[in-house]
Amino acid sequence: MEWNVVVSIYQEGFRRVVRALRDLGSVERTKYHNLLVVAAEDPLVLLERIEQRTRADPALYDAISRVAPATYCFAFHSAGEFEAKARAAVLEWLPQLGGRAFHVRLHRRGFKDDLNSGDVEQLLGDVLLDALKQKGTPGSISFSDPDAVIAIDTVDDRAGLALWTREDLSRYKMLRPD
Repeated sequence: MEWNVVVSIYQEGFRRVVRALRDLGSVERTKYHNLLVVAAEDPLVLLERIEQRTRADPALYDAISRVAPATYCFAFHSAGEFEAKARAAVLEWLPQLGGRAFHVRLHRRGFKDDLNSGDVEQLLGDVLLDALKQKGTPGSISFSDPDAVIAIDTVDDRAGLALWTREDLSRYKMLRPD
């Protein structure tokens, strides 16, 4: 399935979340515990609609651990291909990251022996820091108070990436990129 949103669910909330999301897009179960993927027409609209539903139904808020809409998605078949495509994707965000503090967070499902989350996060962070420095707009890595977070989710051989600003993270409680 060519998903563009990943939804992580807390224990005991699976059925409630599936019922709540059914009419918002093509919802599929994955082989991973308490993890759904959604093919949404517009992943940001889906996020907004989920946020609205959790405000109206607090039990739904308690059932959803995290919603991860992707603004850039790709398939990959090796760690090298993943790294090349992810590098190209994050470099598109240089204008938004210039002079800002950020970090990269990878939520990996699958490719266990080929992709190490910490190594990928460091590699992509270093790529961005080098490119920002070359442009004359140096950035920095911050985990405690970032201006932005690049969230990457993989489910087997598909990846979804998004850049979230501090403002986005305060507006959308369901993002929870870390």
